[in-house]
Amino acid sequence: MNSSFFIKKKNIKLSSFFQNIHKKDNFVIKDIKPLNSANKFDLTFFDNIKYKDLASKTNGGACVTTDKLSQFLPKKITVITVKSVLFELAKIIKKIYPTADIDYPDLTLKKPIKFDHKKVRFGNNVLVGKKVKIGKNSLIGSNSIIESNVIIGKECIIGSGVIIKNAIIGNNVVIQDNCKIGQKGFGFIPFNGKNIKFPHIGKVKIEDHVEIASGCTIDRGSIDDTIIGKNTYLDNQVHIAHNVQIGSNCMIAGQVGFAGSSKIGNNVSIGGQAGISGHLKIGNNVKIGGGSGVVKDIQDNEIVMGYPAIPIKNFIKKNIKENE
Repeated sequence: MNSSFFIKKKNIKLSSFFQNIHKKDNFVIKDIKPLNSANKFDLTFFDNIKYKDLASKTNGGACVTTDKLSQFLPKKITVITVKSVLFELAKIIKKIYPTADIDYPDLTLKKPIKFDHKKVRFGNNVLVGKKVKIGKNSLIGSNSIIESNVIIGKECIIGSGVIIKNAIIGNNVVIQDNCKIGQKGFGFIPFNGKNIKFPHIGKVKIEDHVEIASGCTIDRGSIDDTIIGKNTYLDNQVHIAHNVQIGSNCMIAGQVGFAGSSKIGNNVSIGGQAGISGHLKIGNNVKIGGGSGVVKDIQDNEIVMGYPAIPIKNFIKKNIKENE
């Protein structure tokens, strides 16, 4: 399944943004992609040493980076060095995707036409945008809004007061009341005393058999996508920031918060009110205790707790010593 949610300007060349681009390196930018998915005519970016392995293997046509990080890129790629990667990237995305920095209201919303959505049941006051696809035997609760180009699979249950935009949802998914899915993430670049908005051109992908309880918020990706894997369950009031990717069969308790771009493995359990910092990698079969603050990567099969989160054995020993 594929869907485009943002208007993209065409025929914009690399030289439109950067001077001194050699004629042989100048190309029409097909899209802006992360290091791992960029191709020959895509522009990519590299701003964090944590991603040096991805940088060394990227197939992108050109990469915006810093002078210090440029050494990790392949020789075949056109390297564009700047002082602030994210600031330059924000300017480029704004020009190519001029509507992605603000969540403009969908003014095409209308009452769903039964002919367009056969075998779908709608509650009262549901509004649906253009080119929305909803699978058979799905149910949409009262006062919910499904914005343009959203795809919802078959046999899904969408509660009341739900807003879904910029999202592709699989089959047999349950989304309970008052969830907000696909909104712009919290992306700003501090620059010269101002906060510059960073456009978000990604989407939310929710795979089959996921259940999302009441009041959850799931931001769309900035450049990559936000992904919830198969058979993962979210409790009430969980917040998932842009680009977060959660694996399959995970159990996330209430009021857990994920900062941007963290990747969570399969079969992960997280207790209530835990916080996961940004750009982290949490392995498979990990258990994180309630109220914990995770500030560094966690390897497979670990059990951690506390702030900062540490292995459970160390946490127990520390508490015993403090209470002696």
